[in-house]
Amino acid sequence: MHRRRTLLRAVFQLSIVIISGLVANTAKAQEYSPAVEKRIKAVENGLVGWVQTGDTLKWTLKERMRQRGIRGLSIAVIHNYKLEWAKGYGWADSGENRIVTTRTLFEAASMSKSINGVGILKLVQDQKLDLYADINRYLSSWKFPYDSVSNGKKISTANLLSHTAGLNVEGFDLFPPYLPGQPLPGIVQILNGEKPATNPAVRSLIEPGLRFMYSGGGVTITQLLVEDITHQSYAGYMYKNVLKPLGMNSTIYQPPSPDKKRLLATSYFDDGRELDGKYHNYPALAAAGLWSNPTDFSKYIIETQLALAGKSAKVLNRQTTQLRLTPYIDQASALGVFIEQHGSRKYFGHEGSDDGFMCQYYGSMEGGDGVVLMMNTPSVDMLSEVINGVSLVYYWNGFYQPIIKKIVPLSSGLLKTYAGKYQFEKNKDAYLQVAAENDHLVVTTLWDKKQYDFLPESDSRFFTRSRPFPLKFTKDQNGAVNAIVAFEQDAWYKVKE
Repeated sequence: MHRRRTLLRAVFQLSIVIISGLVANTAKAQEYSPAVEKRIKAVENGLVGWVQTGDTLKWTLKERMRQRGIRGLSIAVIHNYKLEWAKGYGWADSGENRIVTTRTLFEAASMSKSINGVGILKLVQDQKLDLYADINRYLSSWKFPYDSVSNGKKISTANLLSHTAGLNVEGFDLFPPYLPGQPLPGIVQILNGEKPATNPAVRSLIEPGLRFMYSGGGVTITQLLVEDITHQSYAGYMYKNVLKPLGMNSTIYQPPSPDKKRLLATSYFDDGRELDGKYHNYPALAAAGLWSNPTDFSKYIIETQLALAGKSAKVLNRQTTQLRLTPYIDQASALGVFIEQHGSRKYFGHEGSDDGFMCQYYGSMEGGDGVVLMMNTPSVDMLSEVINGVSLVYYWNGFYQPIIKKIVPLSSGLLKTYAGKYQFEKNKDAYLQVAAENDHLVVTTLWDKKQYDFLPESDSRFFTRSRPFPLKFTKDQNGAVNAIVAFEQDAWYKVKE
C-alpha cells in the first residue's frame, strides 16, 4: 500500500510539473496586447495550402500538427522591423515531458548558410577577403585541387556562397550525420572525404561560374577560409563577429555542450519514432551546424532589414548587405540567401532540413516583415501552410498565390475502376493502394501507411490538397486502367489481382 501511495504521489507530482509547464508556455503568449493576440489566433486558425477549389479552405495549427505527425513546432513573426510574437507548440521531447518553449533549440540545418554568409561578408567588408579572387589565394591548410573539369577557371568565394562553383556534395543527404559521441572529422578530412568523414571528397562536377548547382560541400570550403584567414576556430570567429553583435546569445554551434541538453529539441520521424541518439551532429558547421530558435534567428532577419534600409550596421553596413542580397550568376541565389519575388515585394530566405528537423525563414526586403519556423519533425508542407497563413494575416500582398482548381464530379462506378494496388517502376518494393470512397480516391503509401485524399480535376487527373502531387491514370488499348503517372514522369503499374 505504501508503494502504491508513493507511486500515485510521484504521478501526481509529475502531472503538476507538466501542467505547470503547459500553463507557463500559454502564459508567455498571453503577455501580448489584445491586437497581437488576435493576430496570433488568426495565424493558429488560418493555415492554408498550395491549392484552393473555391472559398479559401483553412486549417488550425493544432489539427495540421496532428494530421502530419508534427511533434514540436516553434514560430516567430516579425512586423514593422520588430519581433511581434513568438510561441512554441507541442513537445520538445515527449519521453522527457519537455514542451516546446520559445527557448527550445532546434537544428537550423541549411539556414546556417545564411549566418555563414554574414560572417564571410564581414571579412570582405574588412578588406581581408576578395570576394571574386581564387579561393586558393587565401587557403593555407588545404588547397582546392583543380583538375581538367574546371577548364582552367578558378573558384571564387562568391561562387561558393551562391552555389555556382560547380561542386558536388549537395546537402545533408550527401553529408552523412554523426550520432552523439561518434568521432567527428576535421574540416580538411571532410573536404578530402577521409575517415572519420563519411562523405565523398569535395570536387568539381562542372567548371565554375556556369550555373547554379547547390553544394553544401562548397559552403564548407568557406568554413576553412574563415579559419585560415583569421587563425581562429570557425565557431569562435562567428560568435565574436556575428552571433554576439546580433544578440543571438542562445544560438550555438554543434556539438552542443552538456549544459544545453534540456534546451535541445529531440528529432522525430512523422510516424512518432524518435531519432537514434535524439539528434545527429553535422561538423560541416558553415553548411548545417547551428542550433537556434526562431526568437534568436529573427534578430538576424531584423538586423538585415535595418542594415538594408541604412538604419543599422551591427555587423554589415548597407552596401555590404545589399551585396549579400544580390543574386550572383543565378537569378535567385545570392550570397547565403535566396531571393524570391512575391507580388510587389522581394524576400530573402532559406530552408533547412537535417535528420528529423525542418525549418524556413523569410524576411521582406522592404517594410520589415518576416517569419521563422522550426520543427523537430520533417514536413515541407507544414512549413508552407504556416508561412502562407502568416502572410495572409499580416497582409503580405501577393505572397500567397494558390493554384486554383475545379473539382470535376465523377460517378462512383468510374472511381472504382481506378481502385487497386500499384507498383513503382523504379522500386519494386514500393506500392500504392488506391480505393474509391464517395466522390474521391484514397491513396495509401504502403511503405509507411499514410493516406491521402485525391480529388478529380478530370476523368483521369487527380490532386490532393496536402501537397503538389498530381496523379494521372492511364489505360491500355482495351480501355482498362493500367498505371498511374505521378509528376508527369514516374509510373506506377497496376498489379493484377
